[in-house]
Amino acid sequence: MRLVLLGPPGAGKGTQGEALAHRYGVTHISSGELFRQQIAADTPLGRQVRQYLADGLLVPDDLVFDLIGAAVSQSVASAGGYVLDGFPRTLAQAERAHDMAAQAGVVADAVVLLVLPDDIARQRVLGRADGADGRIDDHDRAVIDRRLAVYHAETEPLIDFYQRRGVLATIDASGTPEQVTSAAIEAIQRLAPAR
Repeated sequence: MRLVLLGPPGAGKGTQGEALAHRYGVTHISSGELFRQQIAADTPLGRQVRQYLADGLLVPDDLVFDLIGAAVSQSVASAGGYVLDGFPRTLAQAERAHDMAAQAGVVADAVVLLVLPDDIARQRVLGRADGADGRIDDHDRAVIDRRLAVYHAETEPLIDFYQRRGVLATIDASGTPEQVTSAAIEAIQRLAPAR
């Protein structure tokens, strides 16, 4: 199974990515987690990424593709599929990723869009800021608002891109994690019943 998760900050992409990867026996690839690993290791890439995240901005495409491309290739080779969380985030990324995946024969079977109102997304992000999975960009309301604005401007255009390809499943992400996972699995089975 090859899945892509879309949704605003706080929609539960990480939680659902882990649950769906477990369900389908593939690797969960979180662009955010890959970036955080680079930051924690204080690599040159990590230092560049840190500033973009601290400002609530998207990481430039070339940096993203370097990191994500290797992870996807490894996941397909080892597990036969993937669950991508947090990538692609722009229409340009989606188009480039689709072309690369088509050439490699690993195009996504389904794209799960986790829909969540901004006010709930904001509350969730602020709530996790003090938890174990708090992130450097979760503490500042202005940064969170910027991230939501970037999501609406840059990532929402992907909805039409994937709808036109017949692979989009839209899920209400305001329920419990279990409810969202169940709805996502049902929708995925409708889009990719042979999987």
